[in-house]
Amino acid sequence: MEDDNAEVRKNWWDRNWKWFVPTGCLSLIVFFGLFIGGIFFSVTTIMKDSDAYKESIAAVQNNKLLVEKLGSPIETDGMVSGSINTTNNSGECDLQIPLKGPKGKGTLFVKAVKRGKWKYDQMSVYIEKTDEEIDLLQK
Repeated sequence: MEDDNAEVRKNWWDRNWKWFVPTGCLSLIVFFGLFIGGIFFSVTTIMKDSDAYKESIAAVQNNKLLVEKLGSPIETDGMVSGSINTTNNSGECDLQIPLKGPKGKGTLFVKAVKRGKWKYDQMSVYIEKTDEEIDLLQK
């Protein structure tokens, strides 16, 4: 004889869906965020490893007028934006690099074309505090 009060055991999904659905959605969001973060990190690393980036940062750090205006040391401050495209010995770049020093902040603007080596069309720093632009290409 069957017991009328016996419960029918629910399947796994019926017992666990309340925690599985939010956990699954959260996992997808985390994986998507990591994927986007990985792409961002790769692109930023490519920009920072470029000769155009390194040469322009060296020009900033060796410019006496900029060291006077921003202080020493002058460092990058935040996210590099713009684009860089190279193929073999040719390419182009258009970068905006935020800078900071003990005395203030600025933005380095770099535009260049590569044909064997980089030829700079623009390399200048806009200083926020004084609202001036210093051309690093002028001798």
